[in-house]
Formats: sequence, structure tokens, C-alpha cells
Amino acid sequence: MIDLVKRFFSGSTESAPEDQKRSEPHDIRIATCAILLEMANIDDEFSESEREGIISVLKKDHLLSDEEVSELIKAAEEEIEGSIDLWRFTSLINKNYSIDEKIRIIETVWEIAYVDGKLDKHEDYLVHKLADLLRLTHKQLIDAKLKVLHGSSTI
Repeated sequence: MIDLVKRFFSGSTESAPEDQKRSEPHDIRIATCAILLEMANIDDEFSESEREGIISVLKKDHLLSDEEVSELIKAAEEEIEGSIDLWRFTSLINKNYSIDEKIRIIETVWEIAYVDGKLDKHEDYLVHKLADLLRLTHKQLIDAKLKVLHGSSTI
């Protein structure tokens, strides 16, 4: 697993078969997890409820075991430490996810932001930045927010 992460972020695809050169599914999971972790950490208060929300989403959306989720979170945290911005994660998502899948990510980001019942100004800034990086419209961003606020989302 770590070799896959290193291979992806070093840009090397020499050992990957042609049909896997687009992106490994695990790479997408790391990118998605990194975005969720960034949202949880943006206000300098990474609560247990935020962690549980991220774990729940990763398990449900990617059909992962507890051990796989732990490994994924660890890999995402390592990639965040070595990253200067979120573009590397969002560009991978843009290449591999449909609009509906990207909207689901933004819904999850909103869920993580609101898990403590309030929206910090840094969280609001980050979710708007992520929507821009994911090439979502303002309407899609607000619709996702309203879906979360009205309890139609699924964390």
C-alpha cells in the first residue's frame, strides 16, 4: 500500500499496467480522505465526532474495514504533511470523479464542518475553496450545504 502511495505521488507509473495508469482507486481514497482531514483540522479543533464522521464516510463510501481506514488516514496525513496545497488532491479527484461524486464529496465536507453544530469562518473559506478546485458551481455548493443542513445527507 505505501509503495502505491509513493509511486503515485512521485509521478512514476512505470510498474503499473496500461489500464491502471489513469489512477489507482486507492489514490482517489487518499485524496478524498486528505480533503476531509483538512476540513476537520482547519479550525484547529479535530474533535472525536469529526474523526468518527470521516471514518464512517470512508467505510461506507469505499467499503473499507477498520484496519484499512486506519491505514488510509495515516497515508493521507503523511501526504498532507508533504503537500503545500490541496490542488494535488483535487486535481486527482477532477480526473477521476463525476460531477455527482464531487458533489457527494462537498456534501461530506459540509457534514464534517457542521458536525459540531457551528460553521467556523475557516471552515467556510475552505469549503468554498474546495468547491472552486473541484469545479463546482456556487449553486451546487449551496445545494449541498442545504442538503446537509436539512438532514438529507448521510453521515
